[in-house]
Amino acid sequence: MPLTTIEFDQVVDDSYGGKAAGLAELRRLGLAVPAGFVIADASTRGGIDAAAQRFSELAAAGATSVAVRSSAVGEDGDDQSFAGQYDTVLNVDSVDGFAEAVDKCVASVHSRRVASYSETSTATMHLVVQQMVDARAAGVVFTADPTTGRRDLLVIDAIAGLGEALVDGTASPDHIVLDARGDTAVHEVGATPVLSQEEIAAVRADALRAAQHWGRPMDLEWAIDRSGTLWWLQARPITTLPGDLNEMDSPLAGADHVYTRCNIGEMMPGAFCPLTASVSGYAIDYAMQMTQVVARAQPSYERPWLQVGYFYGHMFLNLTEGTALSSGLLGNSLEQFSTSICGRVVDELKAEPPKPFVRRLVNTIRLTTHALSAGPAIRRLDAKIAAFRIPTGEDPREILRQLEFGVGEYCDITLTHVRSSSRAAVAANILESVLIKQAVENGLGADEGRTEATLLMAGASDVESALMLEELDAVVRTIAADPAAAEKFLAAEPADAVTGLRTATHPGGEALRRFSARHGHRGYRELCMRDPSWAEDPGGLGAMMQVMLRSALDPAYRAPLPAPQPTPGSATIRLLARLAQGGARGRERTKSKMALMAHALKLGYRHLGAVLAESGRLPDADLVFFFDRAELPRVAGADDIADLVQCALRRREALAYQDCLEFDDVSVGRPNPLIAPPPHAITDDQIVGRPASRGSVEGVVRVAKSIVDARNVQPGEILVAPVTDVGWTPYFTVIGALVTDIGSSVSHGAVVAREFGLPCVVNTLVGTKVLRTGDRVRVDGDRGLVTRLAPP
Repeated sequence: MPLTTIEFDQVVDDSYGGKAAGLAELRRLGLAVPAGFVIADASTRGGIDAAAQRFSELAAAGATSVAVRSSAVGEDGDDQSFAGQYDTVLNVDSVDGFAEAVDKCVASVHSRRVASYSETSTATMHLVVQQMVDARAAGVVFTADPTTGRRDLLVIDAIAGLGEALVDGTASPDHIVLDARGDTAVHEVGATPVLSQEEIAAVRADALRAAQHWGRPMDLEWAIDRSGTLWWLQARPITTLPGDLNEMDSPLAGADHVYTRCNIGEMMPGAFCPLTASVSGYAIDYAMQMTQVVARAQPSYERPWLQVGYFYGHMFLNLTEGTALSSGLLGNSLEQFSTSICGRVVDELKAEPPKPFVRRLVNTIRLTTHALSAGPAIRRLDAKIAAFRIPTGEDPREILRQLEFGVGEYCDITLTHVRSSSRAAVAANILESVLIKQAVENGLGADEGRTEATLLMAGASDVESALMLEELDAVVRTIAADPAAAEKFLAAEPADAVTGLRTATHPGGEALRRFSARHGHRGYRELCMRDPSWAEDPGGLGAMMQVMLRSALDPAYRAPLPAPQPTPGSATIRLLARLAQGGARGRERTKSKMALMAHALKLGYRHLGAVLAESGRLPDADLVFFFDRAELPRVAGADDIADLVQCALRRREALAYQDCLEFDDVSVGRPNPLIAPPPHAITDDQIVGRPASRGSVEGVVRVAKSIVDARNVQPGEILVAPVTDVGWTPYFTVIGALVTDIGSSVSHGAVVAREFGLPCVVNTLVGTKVLRTGDRVRVDGDRGLVTRLAPP
């Protein structure tokens, strides 16, 4: 039976494989595709006369040589690409060579590499035969970045000559990344770039046209011949992408609004699942809007996502909306506002015209009264939390009703925390302003005033996070006092060590049970609905305790000493210092209550997930965290949700990609992730941040971009982290100093570092990017400097 040849224009679907279908669509789209044809089911043995005749016709039309490439059923499809699994034969220029090429490609369908790549049965092998392009340059273009999952980037790899050296890895290509506007974000090329700017623009334009036609991100191969004509050789979907990283983005409050990761990045570090965004993000946004209402910066609660934004899975504060607050208050300039949030004056932020004096006076009185009168609301927090009963029933709709009630209470508790935080910030900002003014009047610099302010704020007693650390440290030292218990704890896996200690009858076990009863709801990213608390994460808690225990047993290590307490000068300074210390204490206490309510809600949502999984509505309980709250009534109902479940599965896959993204501290309009420069491009030896806890120390750097990385910290090392929350607190008994990318004088890391006398520099913006684990640095907490030192 002769082989059947099919013209590209006759291919209307993927019956002849994905490669043939892609080329046919490119032709219909009007893009330049080299002449060729398809051999249908080339695995059918028989005469090759028809295919050879078509090959001869192609040669007579000017094709000096052809490429014979596989187009097997399932290849270049939506789920698998089979890239490089089947054979390709290039530069075929004779009938005999053509027959050998067909046989070779057909035989590759039975190869061992194909069998190991896919468990599916042997595919039907169709072949694409195409005129070779006399390529001056060739390469691939991805209309989304397959490495990061970002759909706003376009990636081009280009090589001189044929593209086979790019595919087989024998040559290094020029690597070009373009952003959504077509601007060059990465341009890693050799001494002589392969592509001109005009050719880059042409590749981008055609690739985006193809992606729009297919309605999804595409992977395309191209070549430019000696005359400069751009040819398209292959088109297939990118099969390795996660769900759209922007699918759940909140609406922009304004195209020119300024957003920041500062401040909220301390409370909500990293990327979060959609349910966390619509519970904790919603609560924070609600509380901030209601604060604006009190100060008459807006008339009423308007809509979600006005004060807070959710982009690429990360939370941001809307600074532009906040300027309405600062412009309506006395003594609160845009510079002070942006510095209190970001640690610097934000030049991108434009001030609103100040309101009339009388209105500013009334607004200031209203907001100050609102903040300073938070006491009764704080005292009611325990009753509010106790009023919420964690659902235990089996009716998902009733569980959801109870959880919605809990979200309402959570919003009120978060508002109380914002009031408490405002009280802390007001006192801290006034104290710092007064001391900076005094320092300048005395011929000193502003940094000296800031340093004195941070030292005075270290005198707060009963700060929740510091007490929590002291109690955990007491647990560890109790274990250290019992050699047998200490040896057993260190020999076990972290999770097993804590699980065993929880049931132990010796004093260490009793101490851990007391600690868990009071602080078990705390932990890393404690406002996340999905992440476990310390009570539910024995592995995480155990890893921290083992680090602390090794330090406690090391006779060479001296634990941090409490910060020295200065004697304030005037009565005014003493009063401001007491107010600042009291504000820090109240802020930490209400943060703990907020975390306790979040913990109750996360247990409730986890139960809802279990009920939905048990009934078959969800494939697993964890998937409940990848729905928006507005979607949950449908999930808990009786309608078909197969499409929604698939969306949630893609969102879960996207979260790991989102969590790897980093952002500038400030963005105008929609925040876009940074495209990291090559490591060799960073040579800075001094980093300037904000002094947060005084003192100077030299030591070895431990860069920890997540709390999991921090498990390797050694006694006395300098911890360099993007930000710290309460989950990092136990490591403060081990480290020699703290450096963070973002933060302020009242951030978690600054408060706890001061209590333990650790030098601390916050808001460096680039600490985790510039420094490397093993670097030796000096941390100067008095001046806010981190200096890289020469190796000893």
